[in-house]
Amino acid sequence: MTLLESFRLFLLNMNWPDWAAYLVAGLVGIIIVLAFVVVLVIVFIWVERRLLGRFQIRLGPNRLGPEGIFQPLATAAKILMKEDIVPAKADKIIHWLAPVIVFVPVLLIFAVVPIGQGAILSDLNVGIVYVVAVSAVSAVGIYAAGWASNNKYAMIAAFRTVAQMVSYELPVVLAIIGVVLMAGSLSMTQIVESQTIPYIILQPLGFVIFFLGTIAEMNRSPFDLLEADSEIVAGYHIEYSGMKFAMFYLGEYGHALAYACIVTTLFLSGWQGPWLPPILWFIIKVFLVFGTIVWMRATLPRLRVDQLMGFAWKGLLPMAIINLFIIAAEVLWLPQINLWILVAINIAAAGVLILLWSRLFTLGGGRVEV
Repeated sequence: MTLLESFRLFLLNMNWPDWAAYLVAGLVGIIIVLAFVVVLVIVFIWVERRLLGRFQIRLGPNRLGPEGIFQPLATAAKILMKEDIVPAKADKIIHWLAPVIVFVPVLLIFAVVPIGQGAILSDLNVGIVYVVAVSAVSAVGIYAAGWASNNKYAMIAAFRTVAQMVSYELPVVLAIIGVVLMAGSLSMTQIVESQTIPYIILQPLGFVIFFLGTIAEMNRSPFDLLEADSEIVAGYHIEYSGMKFAMFYLGEYGHALAYACIVTTLFLSGWQGPWLPPILWFIIKVFLVFGTIVWMRATLPRLRVDQLMGFAWKGLLPMAIINLFIIAAEVLWLPQINLWILVAINIAAAGVLILLWSRLFTLGGGRVEV
């Protein structure tokens, strides 16, 4: 039984009307998700700034509060006090709705993310399908932001963002199907419970494909071409300021939090772990995933747009298809085999595929001649 179901039954036992019990339970769920996302996003911003400072051999924020812990709050206050400027010929309604369309799906994802045994708002039997469907809605908001701004640079950036998200969605979904085949369920809770061995060990190639694909969908480095320092403008949100820009900002870090939670659920056995409380294990794994994302941002150079798209279509997608066939064959023909034998087989297959694929094609280097 989920948290909301328990709370709703409690209200019903207190002789509340059915409609009131459902309404209050829903509002409590919304408050829980908002508090969870906002608090962890603030912590994520501080962690990223501190980690980037260490990686780049500098201090990072250290003035406001102990170790600069209140710096994200100062940043939020600064953004909220900025003037809300809307271009004269922009579509005012769509310009206002676009940040909402980008941010709200992030909150909806957390409804099906289990952070402990029974600690989930809604345990859907098609939870991972719900996550894929809801996360894709953000692309509509990004396109709307570029179109409504009446700015050619914003529009081009929106086109490129949608193309990038659609391209990397295919290998990500194929990697998810591999997990579903192994777990035998679409429920996020049952996927966690099926991991007697974490799927990062049992499906290493699927993990690499999913992890890199989600980083590209988040527009994080080295795939953050749309907001690169070398670009003329920041991207599809160039015409946004104040609270509207803050919602895009929250949406970016909210996506990072959501995908870190999904990676933890699908490949790191979720809340499972010895000695510590389940929720603490889940939070630790989420921060390890986010720390790895920051590490990549501080280490790897940014890709060009042709390399970005080539990596999706020539690299991740073919390997995702092959990985799916390997997992399907193991589930069909080796259902009773010792899982550690499958670990050895899949690690060897991942190594061979990555080595062969790196030899079969290159992403291109050097200067681009016009």
